[in-house]
Amino acid sequence: MKKFKLVAILAIFSLILAACGGSDDAGNGGDTDGGSSSSSESIVFGTGGTSGAYYAIGGSLKPIFEESDLVGNVTVESTGASVANIQNINDNLNQVAIVMSDVVYDAREGIGQFEGNAVDLQAMAGMYQNVVQVVAMADSGITSIEDLEGKRVGVGQVGSGVEQSAQKVLEAAGLTYDDLSKVTHTGYADSVQEMKNGTLDAAFFTSGVPNSNITDLMLQNDVVFVEIKGELADKLIELYPFYKPYTIEAGDEAKYNLEEKVETVGIQNMIAVSKDLSEDLVYDLTKRYYDYLGSDAVAVISLNEISRDDIAKGLIAPLHPGAKKFYEEKGILE
Repeated sequence: MKKFKLVAILAIFSLILAACGGSDDAGNGGDTDGGSSSSSESIVFGTGGTSGAYYAIGGSLKPIFEESDLVGNVTVESTGASVANIQNINDNLNQVAIVMSDVVYDAREGIGQFEGNAVDLQAMAGMYQNVVQVVAMADSGITSIEDLEGKRVGVGQVGSGVEQSAQKVLEAAGLTYDDLSKVTHTGYADSVQEMKNGTLDAAFFTSGVPNSNITDLMLQNDVVFVEIKGELADKLIELYPFYKPYTIEAGDEAKYNLEEKVETVGIQNMIAVSKDLSEDLVYDLTKRYYDYLGSDAVAVISLNEISRDDIAKGLIAPLHPGAKKFYEEKGILE
């Protein structure tokens, strides 16, 4: 009987030890898993349409960002571009996005399409500029923006970034649509076709350089690039600080192979990030972007349009603390 009691007691004691050991293992396992999941973060990278530069850039940067130990994975999301990307960051649907500075300006000021709905957006880095290119037929007599008065002009599709630039440039020159003899709201291809047909004298294009539609027009037609410079450019930049001077250099076969340089303005594209991302994470993403720009692996040509030591300069939104820390360490802040 005593032997039976001893065996029973030992069995019960063993069960208690096993239960305690199981509890410890489960607890340790939970701590380990929890630490692992909190050390990396999934990122949704807002870009633009699948055929555009934004989407291509997102695809190029995805593996670069995923090399970070702080990033679990990056999902490159095709979106309606700048406006949608900013709204998605505000709604925590995107954590990183490519946007145009003029839209960022409106968002931070709570004006335009963000009327009464200001967004606290932060910058990670600058990129290439979308350049305002005003092209006129050589026989139109147009050599300045002021010469557009009384002419037939394509200003881009309604509500597009092209039209917004056209309106602002005309405003700086003291003109409105009423001062033009004809205004067409057409895309690049249609504007070029109308110019070929002789039904348009000039058109606005806001894009990277070169624009393939302008190149197509130049193949069989004599055109002039209407400059935005001097007092006109100064006034435009004073009114709208997201504009920056831009020069299309002469003799560059990749950029129209012009006989003379063209001075105009551009709107910088930038990488924006959610203010809720950690300083360490944004620091690492910024470092990887900077290192990538200095490598031979850059796959999208437009990313080479800006020196990597200039990516922190002249941004229309404040830098995220993580990006600022990196640029301070590199000594490339303005």
